[in-house]
Amino acid sequence: MASLTLSGFAMADDHAKKSADYMPSLITATPLEGRQLAILMVRKTVGTIQRDGKIKHAVRDIYEKDPMMLMRAVELVNAEFAIIAVANNYWR
Repeated sequence: MASLTLSGFAMADDHAKKSADYMPSLITATPLEGRQLAILMVRKTVGTIQRDGKIKHAVRDIYEKDPMMLMRAVELVNAEFAIIAVANNYWR
């Protein structure tokens, strides 16, 4: 029983480490990697704020049909990308 409990803690600890360290740095090799990081950052932010998967999927059904909501999502990614670009000295 103790080994099951301890292994459960180890798995939870591994998950926490992976979740907490999805972005070890803003430095990326290319602008494309920076853009992908920006998208990941926005996705993780939404996932942190809205933890209920059913609600997240329900909202997706709404915003996939609403161009203005899609544009807002693009604006969030653009804001994160701008920060990453500065951190990377615009890849110069």
